[in-house]
Amino acid sequence: MPAPRNRRHILVGAAPQPEPFTPHPRDIRPRGFTRPSDRPQHAAALRSALEAANTEAVELRQQAPLTVEGSHPGRYIEFEGPPGVDLKIDSLDLRGSGIEVVNVHPRREGDQTEIAQRATVFIPDGKLGEFLMRFEQYATELTPKGQPKNKELVDRIAAVRLATLRQLWTDDPAAYPNEQASVWWEVWLRRTGGELARFADFCTQSGIRLGLRQLAFDDRVVCLALASAEQLAPALVVVADLAELRRAKTGTAFFADLSPAGQAQWVADLVGRLTPPSPDAPAVCILDTGVNRAHPLIAPTLSAEDATAIKASWGAHDTGWGGNTGHGTEMAGLALYGDLVPVLESIDSVHLRHRLESVKILPPPGQNQNEPDMYGAVTAMAVSRPEIQAPTRSRVFSMAVTASSEGDLGQPTSWSAAVDALASGRAFDQTDEGLVFISSAEPGAHRLFIVSAGNVPFEQLAVEHLDHSDLQPVQDPAQSWNALTVGACTDKAVISDPELHAWSPISPPGDLSPWSTTSCTFEEKWPNKPEVVFEGGNVAHDGAGGVDGGLADLCLLSTGHQPLTTPFVLSHATSAATAQVARIAAIVAAEYPTLWPETLRGLVVHSARWTPRMQAAIDATPGKVNRGKLVRRYGFGVPDVSRAVRSANDALTLIVQGVIHPYSKGKMHEMHVHDLPWPAAALSVIAGQTVRLRVTLSYFIEPNPGRRGWKARHRYASHGLRLDVKNATESLPDFRKRLNKKALDPDEEKPTGGSDSADWVLGDHTRHRGSLHCDIWEGTAEDLAARNVIGIYPVSGWWREQPKRDRSAAGARYALVVSIETDEEDVDIWTPVAQQVGVPVQATEIEW
Repeated sequence: MPAPRNRRHILVGAAPQPEPFTPHPRDIRPRGFTRPSDRPQHAAALRSALEAANTEAVELRQQAPLTVEGSHPGRYIEFEGPPGVDLKIDSLDLRGSGIEVVNVHPRREGDQTEIAQRATVFIPDGKLGEFLMRFEQYATELTPKGQPKNKELVDRIAAVRLATLRQLWTDDPAAYPNEQASVWWEVWLRRTGGELARFADFCTQSGIRLGLRQLAFDDRVVCLALASAEQLAPALVVVADLAELRRAKTGTAFFADLSPAGQAQWVADLVGRLTPPSPDAPAVCILDTGVNRAHPLIAPTLSAEDATAIKASWGAHDTGWGGNTGHGTEMAGLALYGDLVPVLESIDSVHLRHRLESVKILPPPGQNQNEPDMYGAVTAMAVSRPEIQAPTRSRVFSMAVTASSEGDLGQPTSWSAAVDALASGRAFDQTDEGLVFISSAEPGAHRLFIVSAGNVPFEQLAVEHLDHSDLQPVQDPAQSWNALTVGACTDKAVISDPELHAWSPISPPGDLSPWSTTSCTFEEKWPNKPEVVFEGGNVAHDGAGGVDGGLADLCLLSTGHQPLTTPFVLSHATSAATAQVARIAAIVAAEYPTLWPETLRGLVVHSARWTPRMQAAIDATPGKVNRGKLVRRYGFGVPDVSRAVRSANDALTLIVQGVIHPYSKGKMHEMHVHDLPWPAAALSVIAGQTVRLRVTLSYFIEPNPGRRGWKARHRYASHGLRLDVKNATESLPDFRKRLNKKALDPDEEKPTGGSDSADWVLGDHTRHRGSLHCDIWEGTAEDLAARNVIGIYPVSGWWREQPKRDRSAAGARYALVVSIETDEEDVDIWTPVAQQVGVPVQATEIEW
């Protein structure tokens, strides 16, 4: 079980210099547990408990008020381990005998300080003897090595009992429904053939309303049922197809279908639980159609002076644009709260730690839309408004407005180049001759833009959504090197409306949303876009060629621009995903105010993980080049706010912010070698265990938009940086010599071997695209213990080629994020590094 994320990330800085300190080595060993002292007695107790549970199950079946034809009789038995000790799940799951572990969940009872693991196991009729035999062997037989047979299985079982309906509940235990209350359940059935028909028969006889839609996975079928716990309980002995039960999530449709008065009550409830952010809190600046400040959920976070427009005559209110009525207000709600459904369902207080700013960049209806080749100018004008109004406030810019990029295929445009320039700190000046650059960058004025990848056109949405998305390039300016581009994925795959029984979701849960565009058609020299994906909703199809992208169950919920009549509106696609990722970046900025925009971008991407479905596609793809194509579809996965703001005892994140001077007089100048603080001793204790190392390098380039040779990327990017990690068998001098020719002695040859690119998920070639590089290594803890040195070195860029314009002397900033994760819960890799760096060793909680 992973340790809680309640440790701050560790910022590694050159100053102040730490005092000399060598901690005493800690004797960290894998945790043992107290094993039964009397094997025969332990086995007899378990055997007696199992037989009693079986007797109870038989009696319940005989007392059942109904029968279902074709059911597979059996019983559900719960095995519980000692507190803090994991069960041997593989030995409980005996599929060859029809015995199946249907769910595993942790429980903490009463005053227990440690969590006990519980497994619910389905045992068919006639197969109880499989466990009775193993208990007997444990008590009376030894292996050739003199150990009790089945020792690891039986020693780890503390209790055996008949499972009830509550034992199949895998959501929050506190949310388990009242026995008599009729509620919607999410019912997960074992997929054995005919399970839906049997369960439907049971529901009909029991007076249970069964949802018309279901979702099938490899070995599970999920459906919805409206019932009380009392009605549902006999299913354990009558049909025996249940695997687990969850709370049916309140769909977006529930809130969207409420009357204005009903919606207003939910708004008022949330307002009552809301703690507004401070005036100087970081902001998400929404560049869109304006925002309606009158909405009660927005008003506490957006002051009048922070809502502006690039033309004063437009007004700052949300007037919409084209078909995007209320789009800016919709983005504002997601940037503040994320999807409103879970926030409205909750009873917890909401403490906002970031604010909103708004700049209307799209004209009101009836006025000419911005010229496509002037979007860069519009963006530059928009950026200046909040910076003049609140020059000291930290902010991230969220822009879910795109233009068609057909034919560009990754090449920079004037708009994407403007975004790159603004991100790198350059300022613009408007003259009669058009848009020109100010001659130098503004110190410390780097900016983080979070932009949407753009959407697959509605008329091209199709069941073969991955094929279509792979052929639809991200839209302008999403190809920007410095922007964090966001695509859409989805977990929304259940349609609960019975009137829509003919409709099905296109995308399975955990996959790319049908709305999302990709960079799969880009030449390999261009950046990976999107870098991350986030929930953007799903699309439904009717099996006859019809599609619908606006079904409530498949959308998110956000704030409406007409709060008196429509406080809530549906939201979807890459724009919705973008606003939510901007929210994560703002939360990180609030927690770590000294981090640069480059670092915020790096941390958000570093926190991302591929869903199991995405990971399966990556794992099944041979070759790093082919894997790189999937990164152009999925980015580096789905960001996680808890991972972005906190480390854990078993998951350490290090952050380095550095300034490198890449060139001098037209030649390469310097490289950086980071000898990182490292939990070597702790890793040596778990030497054979599998661990993961993730490294992310983020920096902003300056574009050269006046040039037309953009296909040669060194003519577009001012500079490029690369990273390399010392491998376990490589000495530090050899590592430096492998990267740096100047480290060689006269007549000395470059060391042979050394590079371990093959051991990484992407490797040198594939990971080094654009200005954000991320890769993952997995191996033994013993191997990782010697990988604490990382080199950062420059490659060519136009700064080097044009020495008169070279700004290397001012320095090029970069952020390096390094994390170690282990599945060994009893080892602490955070504290030893915290002690080395000299940060307080204490747990800190945060709300988000």
